[in-house]
Amino acid sequence: MSNPGEENATPILSVRQLAETLAAGARPRAQYRIGTEHEKFGFFTAGPQRFAPPPYQPGGIRAMLEGIEARGWEPILDQDNLIGLKRNGESVSLEPGGQFELSGAPVATLHETKAELDAHFADVRAVAGELGLGFAPLGFHPTARREDMPWMPKSRYAIMRRYMQLVGNLGLDMMLRTCTVQVNLDFSSETDMREKLRIGLLLQPVATALFANSPFTEGKPNGFLSRRAHVWTDTDPDRTGVPAVMLEDNFSFERYVEWLLDVPMYFVARDGKLIDVAGASFRDYLAGRVPALDGLTPTLGDFADHMTTVFPEVRLKTFLEMRGADAGRPDMMLAQSALWVGLLYDAAAQQAALALTRRHTPADFTAAHADVPRHGLAAKFGSGTVRDLARDALTIARGGLKARRHAEQKFLDPLDEIVAGGPTQAEHWLARFRGPWQADVTRIFDEAAI
Repeated sequence: MSNPGEENATPILSVRQLAETLAAGARPRAQYRIGTEHEKFGFFTAGPQRFAPPPYQPGGIRAMLEGIEARGWEPILDQDNLIGLKRNGESVSLEPGGQFELSGAPVATLHETKAELDAHFADVRAVAGELGLGFAPLGFHPTARREDMPWMPKSRYAIMRRYMQLVGNLGLDMMLRTCTVQVNLDFSSETDMREKLRIGLLLQPVATALFANSPFTEGKPNGFLSRRAHVWTDTDPDRTGVPAVMLEDNFSFERYVEWLLDVPMYFVARDGKLIDVAGASFRDYLAGRVPALDGLTPTLGDFADHMTTVFPEVRLKTFLEMRGADAGRPDMMLAQSALWVGLLYDAAAQQAALALTRRHTPADFTAAHADVPRHGLAAKFGSGTVRDLARDALTIARGGLKARRHAEQKFLDPLDEIVAGGPTQAEHWLARFRGPWQADVTRIFDEAAI
């Protein structure tokens, strides 16, 4: 989840005004950029707390932030608590359970993405090593119980913690025990956004299956390849999944705003503090029907904050966020970005991907969304499996990357191996568990550490 942004105090005058703030993100194809975000779990590497998640302080996540801050980053504070860092378009932020997140700067090629990730991992290893910590990118925490996870002192998390328990059974697990990798991509127009969004939403099962990396819960196999993806099915139905509105043929920026206005809010920020209004709609706020917000003028900054609190499989802001993958190995993080860049950043590839989604029924994709957390590429899809869909998508993506002429196709190689029959990350770990680990899941920390 993002760090607090700069407040925009411009009053909201109309729904159209809000739609125009989204439309302003459109840019020519030549100016498209790639922004990769990923999360990872911290753990103690030695001593009586070995493999346990580190607290905020002492000797934990705050110390990590301070160590990286000393390398030339600016601090981000929440009521005097250090909760993030920023530098040159990049930011480091904290998930509720201390998951450490890098939000990369927008870059032009996947080679720059790789350089950015490599530099971040080097910083994390250097600082963590001095603190006796390690970090492992996995989709779901493999050993810790919910009550074992620390809570980070970020104001919005206290509000979400209370509200999540009212609307779903697994919201606290989503907050505390999951990690993801996502890529943020541009669009050139409303029509282009609509096409990219459709492709992204319908092909998310492919990403979930290919990047599945969360087969353990509290030290044992959990029956899923992506427990993280399953958690999202019982988090908050008002703000997750694949909202039907986003697949409408006439979907637009304004239509998205109308949907957002009815999604329950979490908070409104004023004077450096958050006002808890969880459950109230933004539409009621605009109409002056939220007593806790009496006297406040709704602003574009309020709406920008609200947009960060919805979690569909693809999230629309002034760009698109592809959100369906488990965190994983560094080469898989790059592969996740490569997959979507290949599908969506070349015009011919985008049209081929759009045609692929139209060759199947909506019911096929709905069924795949439900099945892939447990069955991965073996999940049924139409008359075949998701592996068949993934094979077609990868062929299109490889062609799209080739057309970009940046020699980026190699970043898809790990996915080609999986589609050809190699193990996913989850299947690799399960084989290790049943073999050389002798059922000791804690072995995953050292082997998965960056």
